[in-house]
Amino acid sequence: MGELDQRRVLVTGATSGLGAAMAQALADAGARVALAARPGARLDEALARHRLAGHTVVGAPMDVRDATSVDRAARRALEDLGGLDMVVNNAGIGMRTVNPRFLTSPTPFYHVSPEGFADVVATNLTGYFLVARAFAPYFVAQRRGSFVNVTMNHETMRRRGFVPYGPSRAGAESLSAIMAEDLREDNVSVNMLLPGGASATGMIPAGVEATLARPLLDPTIMGPPIVFLASNRATGLSGARLIATEFDQWLATYEGGSTS
Repeated sequence: MGELDQRRVLVTGATSGLGAAMAQALADAGARVALAARPGARLDEALARHRLAGHTVVGAPMDVRDATSVDRAARRALEDLGGLDMVVNNAGIGMRTVNPRFLTSPTPFYHVSPEGFADVVATNLTGYFLVARAFAPYFVAQRRGSFVNVTMNHETMRRRGFVPYGPSRAGAESLSAIMAEDLREDNVSVNMLLPGGASATGMIPAGVEATLARPLLDPTIMGPPIVFLASNRATGLSGARLIATEFDQWLATYEGGSTS
């Protein structure tokens, strides 16, 4: 028996990077997982890989930028899994889409094209809103459920040359805080989770790792905290911001009963 047997979780951006690592950890712990991602070969391959490992997974083809696509995928996931207990908002794009050399040659915000700005915000912020909007009424009706919104270090939100990625993540944090308050009386939790540093997800251009202050984090670092957040151990926790690199210390304090 796994810790998450009978738990039903949807993860967006589940075919690569942090999303794939979290989906893997959840499935390994026994959860039934809906892999939400754009339709195509990558989603098909991820589903096949999980099923070969004996995991219970379903596909939820979704473009988080499109409300119709999100609503359709939400209905499909709820039907295929027979309900849902947690939604992980993770799908996102990084600075490489607007400046491939953002680490070595940062450019000021006024050099970012309106189209590039809008695309990042549409994925990293509006996408979180659309996904949460699609599932919140279901959670409210059943009087239970959980959202986990993946975010990044506060330093990233203020770093030179990080428009529009920084503002998109800052907006997602504000959205998360407001969601937590809006849903508190409905017994629906909203928490944030971040790696705690740059991770090896493909968002950092190849060849510049040596210039970073710290080695890239393995995406699997997200496994223990996401399993915790999906478990009964996290019942009643809402409005928290968990940092994966500090999770063990945080958990020891939390389970010791001395954290807020």
